[in-house]
Amino acid sequence: MKKKTINTLIVLGLILILSSCAESLPLDDCLDSENYGFFGGLWHGIIAPISFVLSIFFDDIAMYAVNNSGVWYDLGFVLGAGILFGGGGKASSK
Repeated sequence: MKKKTINTLIVLGLILILSSCAESLPLDDCLDSENYGFFGGLWHGIIAPISFVLSIFFDDIAMYAVNNSGVWYDLGFVLGAGILFGGGGKASSK
């Protein structure tokens, strides 16, 4: 194997080992409030960049709601992020 490939595998292995020590919080504390549905996901997708930047500095801010309704929240989140970033339609026109 090439030295670059071996070094890459070593780094990936170390990242995997170190990330396995990450703290896990109980989800029961997060699930006490109401579930977020499609419109909650849509809103969270639109404000995702702001939530990401703020989550770096504040531990109580997250990009994605843990207590969501599943597929409908996911669909809203993806559509909200697509609305914000334009969906890539402009890139195809030349």
